Order: sequence, then structure tokens, then C-alpha cells
Amino acid sequence: MIAPVKKTYAYYPGCSLIATNKAYDISTRNVARVLGMDMIELEDWNCCGATAYMAIREKRSFVLSARNLALAEKQGRDLVTACAGCYLSLHKTNVYMDEEPKMREDVRKALKAGGMDYTGSVKVRHMLDVLVNDLGEEEIKQHVVRAFGGLKVAPYCGCQITRPFGDIDDPEFPVIMHKLLSWIGAEPVPFLMTTKCCGGMLMVTQPEVGEELVGRIILAAKDKGAECISTACPLCQINLEAYQAKVSRRMGKDCSIPVLYFTQLLGITLGLEPRNLALRDNLTPTEAIIAARSA
Repeated sequence: MIAPVKKTYAYYPGCSLIATNKAYDISTRNVARVLGMDMIELEDWNCCGATAYMAIREKRSFVLSARNLALAEKQGRDLVTACAGCYLSLHKTNVYMDEEPKMREDVRKALKAGGMDYTGSVKVRHMLDVLVNDLGEEEIKQHVVRAFGGLKVAPYCGCQITRPFGDIDDPEFPVIMHKLLSWIGAEPVPFLMTTKCCGGMLMVTQPEVGEELVGRIILAAKDKGAECISTACPLCQINLEAYQAKVSRRMGKDCSIPVLYFTQLLGITLGLEPRNLALRDNLTPTEAIIAARSA
């Protein structure tokens, strides 16, 4: 058994991962444990102000995110989140507070009214970035128990991890998820839809638009021979997974395909039991994916 190399991070699960997308949180925590990552959850964290609130009350959303950043600053660690929306909100707050003096002044004034402050020292990280750029290929491969035997996967990053800032990877054609999947024995298919929007909340406000966007993503993955889609965003996961019957009718083609979080795919190859990856919470079948591990 390989002794994990301990790396400590502040962990921000966010609202979605403790409610409708618990599988992402469960798989993230258990993968981190196996890989020797000490994820210390922020005490008393709050909503980051993502989705509609960011567009309606931007400054207030910055205050919400900054409060979480202030909590992380007390720990003196990088702040890691797996939710793409949370990552964008927290990272955007960091960028704006650094580049906009008036915004920084207003946000810090609001924080100080609650007995807190944030000086800007925290680095916001997405879990995918940490796995690839902190741990790296050698360390992850050392912990793989049974690699996938060439499982064809469509790596779908979504539109919020690399855009608009492009800090982690190329904003339009990132390969960060491709790298991780290849390290665990999967075969990332050439997938040009990796950063195309899934429609977000349009799936419920304008379903005809959302279903079309999701359909294009799924059909592009299937056209390249993908056996499953790997996601890094809880909203993307729901959109790609929960509406496949409706999307199939909309597109006039079969749009059924397994959809898993990249943490679940990684966890399978690390030898984690299905319950420790919450695979039963997936709305698409995962049995064939588990069976795709090489002997």
C-alpha cells in the first residue's frame, strides 16, 4: 500500500453538493482521502452567490463569496471547490477585488461590519486543477488499483471552469480533463464540445433551447464513439443526465449515455466501492463503466 503524500487544502462544498448533487461531494471527499489530500471543510461557510444572484446583485454576491474567502484566509490555505459555478464565483470575486479598488473597498467594508476582513491572499482552485497540477500523473498512477481498459470517454468541462479567465487551461479547448482520464486508462475521445454550454437553467425556463443544447453535446460525444461522458459541474451533470428521454425526442435520435463525475471515474480506478462514490445516485447506468476496468 502506497503511503499518501499529505497535502492540505481548505474545502468549500457549496450548496449544490450538499443537497441535490451529493454524489459529487461524496466522491470528491473519498478520492481526496485515498490520494492523501487533507480537505478541511470551511466552518460556517455560506452560499457563494452563484447563478442568478450574480447577475442581479453583483456586489452583494461578491460579499457572499468574500466571506468564504475570509474564512479560508484564516486557515492560510488554497480554497478548493468541485462545483464549477462556485469556482467561478469565488475566483471572480478574487479577481475583481484585486483589480477594482472601489469594489475592494466596498466589499471589505461590508465584511468588517460583520467582524471579518479579507486581504486577498487566498488562491481559489478547482478540484480538477488540483488533481492534475498539484498531484500530477505519477502520483495519481501510483494509486490506481485497476485502470480502465481503454474506456472511451467524452471529457466535458462545461463553460465555467476555464472561462472567462483561462487560468487553468485554454478557455476554449482545455485538455486538463483529458490528461486525468488518460492517466487512469481511459481514452478521451476528440470532443470539440468540451466547453459548450449545456444551457444551465434554460432547461427549466426555456426547455426547447436547453434540450437542443444538451442534445448537441450528447450526440457529438456518441458520434465520436464515447461510452460515457465525464463532467465537472453539478448543473451540467443534471442537464446531461436527467433529461435524456426528452432530449432524444427533441433531437429525433437516441441520446441515452452514462454520465459520471470525473471524481467517480477516478474513484472507480482507485478501488473505491460504488457506495463511496454514490454511484447509485446517478440517473444513468454505471454498471458497464465499472466493468470496463482491466483485470
